[in-house]
Amino acid sequence: MINAVILSAARTAIATSRKGGLADTTAEELAIPVVTALVERSGLDASLVDDVILAESLYGGGDTARHVALACGLTGAGGVAVNRHCAGSLAAVSMASAAVHSGMDRAVIAGGTQSFSTQPVMRRRVPGTLDEVEDNWMPMADPPRGGPNQRDMSLVTGWNTALKAGLSREEQDAWALRSHQRAIAAIDDGRFLDEIVPVQARGKDGVFREFRVDEHPRRDASAERMAGLKSLHPEIQGFSITAGNSSGINDAAAGLLIANGDFARAEGLEPLARVRGWAQVGNDPAETGLAPLACLPKLFARTGVRQEDIALWEINEAFASVPLAVCRQLGIDEDIVNVSGSGCSLGHPVAATGARMLTTLVHELRRRGGGLGVATMCAAAGQAGAVLIEV
Repeated sequence: MINAVILSAARTAIATSRKGGLADTTAEELAIPVVTALVERSGLDASLVDDVILAESLYGGGDTARHVALACGLTGAGGVAVNRHCAGSLAAVSMASAAVHSGMDRAVIAGGTQSFSTQPVMRRRVPGTLDEVEDNWMPMADPPRGGPNQRDMSLVTGWNTALKAGLSREEQDAWALRSHQRAIAAIDDGRFLDEIVPVQARGKDGVFREFRVDEHPRRDASAERMAGLKSLHPEIQGFSITAGNSSGINDAAAGLLIANGDFARAEGLEPLARVRGWAQVGNDPAETGLAPLACLPKLFARTGVRQEDIALWEINEAFASVPLAVCRQLGIDEDIVNVSGSGCSLGHPVAATGARMLTTLVHELRRRGGGLGVATMCAAAGQAGAVLIEV
């Protein structure tokens, strides 16, 4: 049994990038209230936090985790910035869990933060020239291999997954529509209240306002609206990926406070959940969206848990085709997958999404009386991560 427990789990509400409520809030500013809340809600003395591990993606430079640790008064905690693209904050949680399980660390904050609205624009000198420069906004994780644009995830993830799994446009649209309906229901039912930390967000007018409700889900989503959206690549016959059945471009932060179970008991702290295991895999980058199909068997083999024992799943909707393909090929009941929405509705603040999924999973399992839950997702360049928890 992994000796790692979750003492607290929190996130910001998710905003639509560039035009939403967090458009003028930086990644660091998003993470600070989350990390502060994680310590306060856990009841742990802040001086006992050993490290802060925060995922970042397409951000570049510096060490966001150390910046946030210092801003939160965690002077004695180090800070590590990690990047596994979409699965970055799942990797952060895995690293934190390993550190406390080993006994080398007592308590580690793990998560991720993403501000597409304020991300730096990077440039580099073109190799072989003296002064010619080019945009370098997304350094590729995989070597150039020809074929479709590797930066276009609608091709290498969404479309390739739909083709391999034989998914129709109608099936993907229906999944995305249900995602919006579930997210709106969760908001209206108050199911996110325990997990969301308010952010004092700077507006275009310079005035700060409290941001605390996910703004990306659409109340006006309908089958007719979904069907009316244009294909992202109309030049490709039958191309089924649209803005509607793809994830959003979003800003948010999320995190969990992971502690050694023996240490938590000695401190008289009550865990919310236990980390049971984790796994990560790589596969052919052309089949990025199918990577969870290899990751989940690895997770279950490591932990001895059976797929049929899982009470709730979070399978990120980078595109609706991804969870659809995973559910169809593994025989997972869609009724227990993304019960409060996911990437197509809530959005996909890349570096924060894995921790957001785990945070939602912890609170929803507690609301339902406990059980096992899995969060899994594909990541750019043919990767996937998965984390198993138990409430």
